[in-house]
Amino acid sequence: MIKTIVLGSCVSVQGAFVRTLPNGKVVVQVGKRLFEGMPVGQTA
Repeated sequence: MIKTIVLGSCVSVQGAFVRTLPNGKVVVQVGKRLFEGMPVGQTA
C-alpha cells in the first residue's frame, strides 16, 4: 500500500507502507531508504 507522509513543514514523501510506530508516525520505504513522518489525512 502506498502512503504519503509529511517530514517537515513543506516536505512530503510517498512510498510503500512499512509500519506504524507507537507515537503515531508512519514509516515508508522509497527504494532502499526508510522515511518516518506524520501521515497525511485522507480527503473525502
